[in-house]
Amino acid sequence: MKLLNNNFSHLPERIAGLVELAENLWWSWHPAARMLFKILDRRRWKESIHNPDKMLKEMPAEELERASQDLDFLAYYDTVLAQFRQYMDEKKCSLLRNECHHDTQVIAYFSAEYGLHHSLPFYAGGLGFLAGDYLKECSDLNLPLVAVGFMYPEGYLRQRVGADGWQENVSFKMDRNAASIARILDDSGAPLIVRVPLIDPPIYVGVWLVSVGRVPLYLLDTDIEQNDPWNRGISARLYVGDLEQRLRQEIVLGIGGAEVLQSLGIEHAVVHLNEGHAAFSLLERIRDRIGEGLSFAEAAQKVKQTTVFTTHTPVPAGHDIFPFPLIEKYFSHFWGSLGIDRETFLELGTHPDDRSGFNMTAFALRLAEFRNGVSRKHGEVANQMWHNLWPDAAAAAPSIQAITNGVHVPTWLEPKMELLLNQHLPQGWLENHDYPSLWEKIDAVPDAALWETHIWLKMKLFDVIRELARKRWSQDRVNPSMVIAGGAMLDPSVLTLGFARRFATYKRADLIFQDLERLKKMLKDRWRPLQIIFAGKAHPDDHPGKMILQKIVNIANNPEFAGRIAFVEDYGEQYAQYLVHGVDVWLNNPIPPLEASGTSGMKASLNGVPNLSILDGWWLEGFTGDNGWAFGGDPVPGDRSPADAEAVYRLLEEKIIPLYYETSDEGVPEGWVRVMKNSMRQTGTNFSARRMVKEYAQKFYMQAMKSVIVNV
Repeated sequence: MKLLNNNFSHLPERIAGLVELAENLWWSWHPAARMLFKILDRRRWKESIHNPDKMLKEMPAEELERASQDLDFLAYYDTVLAQFRQYMDEKKCSLLRNECHHDTQVIAYFSAEYGLHHSLPFYAGGLGFLAGDYLKECSDLNLPLVAVGFMYPEGYLRQRVGADGWQENVSFKMDRNAASIARILDDSGAPLIVRVPLIDPPIYVGVWLVSVGRVPLYLLDTDIEQNDPWNRGISARLYVGDLEQRLRQEIVLGIGGAEVLQSLGIEHAVVHLNEGHAAFSLLERIRDRIGEGLSFAEAAQKVKQTTVFTTHTPVPAGHDIFPFPLIEKYFSHFWGSLGIDRETFLELGTHPDDRSGFNMTAFALRLAEFRNGVSRKHGEVANQMWHNLWPDAAAAAPSIQAITNGVHVPTWLEPKMELLLNQHLPQGWLENHDYPSLWEKIDAVPDAALWETHIWLKMKLFDVIRELARKRWSQDRVNPSMVIAGGAMLDPSVLTLGFARRFATYKRADLIFQDLERLKKMLKDRWRPLQIIFAGKAHPDDHPGKMILQKIVNIANNPEFAGRIAFVEDYGEQYAQYLVHGVDVWLNNPIPPLEASGTSGMKASLNGVPNLSILDGWWLEGFTGDNGWAFGGDPVPGDRSPADAEAVYRLLEEKIIPLYYETSDEGVPEGWVRVMKNSMRQTGTNFSARRMVKEYAQKFYMQAMKSVIVNV
């Protein structure tokens, strides 16, 4: 595969390996690699916002020449580069070796978004971060996986909050030359261009590569000169509101993505769809098998046997449904290539209870042998939602299984916390972090050392928040009240709750404001005060979500709340790292059972931040009684918000606040630290991406690959 050369010609030969490191996201989950760039030039590392590609390209040649002669730097450089090359040179198909027999049985993973690093803004929220963590863990386990997604030059949205508290959507253009990404070239050295099959007028895509350790991620780009203006904008932005453009995105991602893999010579035996956005890829797989002489029924069955589909949401609005006339507009000449008629084609995506349009989730579920929700509870809910797709299925054998999400531990464990655990857990624990016995050793960590580390991370968070507020005031000339609302008056000695997620109405970001006077009393308590940090974005078209966000910002602006409510703008991967590491308690209170899983709470608890969460999603499995606090387990008729708010207030007043402020003579809240340790133990044992990926491999991938071997 040929890649467009990036401009690194000014690097001395002795340290040319920095390019290898900068152009592979392996550095993003290996602190030693990030430290290498940091010690190369601390100021430039900070100014690049921790982006080694951008940093290297902007460094003067004379500075790089000096580094190439610095013996201390070279010793560290050689060590890190050797670690990276050893990692990349490992060729074995580790987890599936005994099952796939050879390394050519590739799994193709399709997702509309990937949360990998803030320099690659191809994500909107939890679905993207889950996909990003999945690729990193597949790399660490050396699974034979390739991934397909979209190049979104305008990303999802940048958020600014006006003086009235209303979310403003700010347009931006990604600098593709300042990120760990490369354009793929064809055999002649020109940028590779692939035509999306059977779509007329024609749509073309360029292809970019993001190297995620050992896993290649191929990103499709319609912003190329071969397309007309409307087609050029297909991949411009994540989750566009226009329904027809959304359909065109999903056609390009699915059918175009399958064609790109074929153009690259990548034969994939198994497809894993991360939600239904790329489900049209299954049509292309069926069409390929029909070309080999199979009937539609035979081809569909073979594709079904090698397809994994993960559904992520019980929220109806989260499932794409396209009007039949729109489907006919783009597929009227496609079903003929499959040897079926209009009715048969449309029936593939028709839900028996709602025949108003083509349902992408129903379509994917019908054509996937292996189907799952993302927590045990979500598995139950998904089976209830979609059981009519299999009216003859036995109740004892759920059609949709459950594999609970997990988080990539090396990415989300803060380096300072990792250093502390390295001192007290068995040697090599991080490489084997899914072994439960290792996490039992966490009691060996001294309480004072764990608390000191947490306070350091909390101070780091508050420094970042204050710097953001200062920049908003000095650069954007905002009203000083917005600086206060941004967190400038937060106190690191105060018990701090964190709430950071998408501002959808069902997530109830404003639940804690049900009784303002009661909350105000806790916020302004002289001896045991409380404060809350909010962050998150409302979808550009979600007016009710924007209204909730505005309500919270205006409360943060109100002097009556003593500067103890803050809203941090433009929440993304970078600030997520600070928040999940630095707050004291992670708050989560969606309307059950609408939280399919949730992973932000896992990231927090991995770092010793206990959850205060409603019993839904992963917390139903994660709560043990001594690792955080839970509420809302019983059904409530009608509006349950007053009852849930009351439960939150009582837990804060009677348990959480007293426990936090009850300290030893040395100033360590020993009871609180016990909760922190239990939180880390439970999450590290049961909610890692390693456990999750191994479950997918053992329950789904191995079985799917067996069917390929049998049919060869």
